[in-house]
Parts: sequence; structure tokens; C-alpha cells
Amino acid sequence: MSLRVTWAVSALLALALTPLGGQAQQVEEEISRKPKSKVQAIYPELARRMNLSGTVKVEVVVLPNGTVKGARVMGGHPLLANAALDAVKRWRFEPAAMESTGIVDFKFDPRH
Repeated sequence: MSLRVTWAVSALLALALTPLGGQAQQVEEEISRKPKSKVQAIYPELARRMNLSGTVKVEVVVLPNGTVKGARVMGGHPLLANAALDAVKRWRFEPAAMESTGIVDFKFDPRH
């Protein structure tokens, strides 16, 4: 199977994948507001079986009240991306006077 076909299959599987078991570790925040509560990303079972590791960068937009308005993947493997998005959308940040945007990195390692 060619690399292009393999990547396409992985991307399609990521859309249908429901994360099961395990956790990802949030390792770095490049957003100026401090999170009040964080939800850990759940390591997808298929990614674990494939021994897939890596970092997913997520751009997050936070409303003044501290809730996440939106998030989008800026980089990372498609099989890991949905788990990172699902987690960061449930984070809560400290209130601020205006909307904030920043990057949050999630590191996935099948050995943890």
C-alpha cells in the first residue's frame, strides 16, 4: 500500500474513531490564560495498537468567561487529533476581559 493511500485510510479511520482507554499527556501551553480545569485526552485504542506516538498542536479560542469557543488542529497525526480536540474543548480557563487565542500541545505516548 502506498504512503498516500495509507495516510488517507488513517485520516478516514480518525473520523470514525471513538477514543478508548489510556491517556495522553498535556505537556505545553502556549496560551496566556491559565486553565482552571483540564480534561486529559484519551489515547485512541487503534493508535495504541499501532504503537503511534506524537504531538498534536491545537489552536484554542477562549471566551472572556473562560469557556472554549472553538478549537482546531494545527498539526499532528489524524488518529490522535480527535482525542486532543475532544479534551481541550472541555477545558475551562480563568476569566479575562476579552477573547484569547493560543496553542495547546498534547503529547501522546503508547507506553503511558
